[in-house]
Amino acid sequence: MRIVERELARAPQDMDVRAWRARVLNWSGHPAEAEKEYLEILKVSQNDADNWMGLASAYLREGKVADGLRALDRAVELDPQRADLHAARARALRAMGEQNEARMEFQKALNLDATSMEARAGLISVRGEPRHEMRFGQDNDLFNFTSANHDGWVSLLSQWTPHWFTSFAGSFYERAGIRAGKFSGAITGRMSRWGALTVGGAAGHDNAVIPKSEAFFDVNHGWKASETNFLRGVEFDYGQHWYWYQMSRILTLNGTTIIYLPRDFTLSLGATGVRSTFSGTGAEWRPSGITRLGFPLANWSERRLSGSIFFAAGTEEFAQIDQIGRFASQTYGGGLRFQINARQDVTGYASYQKRTQDRTDTSFGLGYGIHF
Repeated sequence: MRIVERELARAPQDMDVRAWRARVLNWSGHPAEAEKEYLEILKVSQNDADNWMGLASAYLREGKVADGLRALDRAVELDPQRADLHAARARALRAMGEQNEARMEFQKALNLDATSMEARAGLISVRGEPRHEMRFGQDNDLFNFTSANHDGWVSLLSQWTPHWFTSFAGSFYERAGIRAGKFSGAITGRMSRWGALTVGGAAGHDNAVIPKSEAFFDVNHGWKASETNFLRGVEFDYGQHWYWYQMSRILTLNGTTIIYLPRDFTLSLGATGVRSTFSGTGAEWRPSGITRLGFPLANWSERRLSGSIFFAAGTEEFAQIDQIGRFASQTYGGGLRFQINARQDVTGYASYQKRTQDRTDTSFGLGYGIHF
């Protein structure tokens, strides 16, 4: 500013110097003074698109979005082939909530300058937020004592309002050559103050290898701590799940704590209590637990790769799957998630479970998700 003031004292009518003074005023947090300076300049030089864009920038910093858009309209009218002017106009339209018009302006800017990172980022910013998530997956269990299990599933999660969600899923099973399937559904209500409550159930063609019916509820609440401290946030989740088989009834009580750490690391600690009631026997309670560490691996613009490792232990390892039987187990595993772009991702996992009686279960699976 000292340099500009010195040059202005030498040539008070030099519009280029006055324009530099207006820019510095705007950059340094004095948009009202910059607006006055630009208006004085435009009285003399009305056909310079840069000055109109500068005036628009001052208006936008003052919150005068409509005035800023009018100034940008004039700038684009003077020089319609400049990508930066179209990008600036798109930003003003975006600030006014005119997403469709902003998208067209960002596209015009990109058509004029294919290398414009501002236009590309702008196009991404005005995409409509996806309200639905569809996922497809396939899971496999390879045992050392019996034939393999294969499962497939498809699910749809929908956000209808900021407070209401629904989820539906169809699952298909092949257990020891026997096929079965089920359909499940749930509804979630969420309030920023109270957290989220989910209730749902499932039913299907069980063929005596999966539950005939299910019911569950889940309560979730989280607290954000700080963006700078070691502890960024904490989330608690509690749920109960009832499974009704042909020959048994199972109740699980699940509690999970998720700790959010710097650089997108997460630590999850979960415990499950299982109440099993088999025909002709009394009810028994058996515990299990799981701990999981999630971490980022790589980042390329929209594409991101993250991973996780976990360890689970307990009886009737409900920490992983609805396994019915009287055995203890330890499970080691991990997973990867590759975010292809903002709307697509691929996940994979593998685990090794060691049971009593020298029995083992090697599991692996893949999933694909699309947001729309």
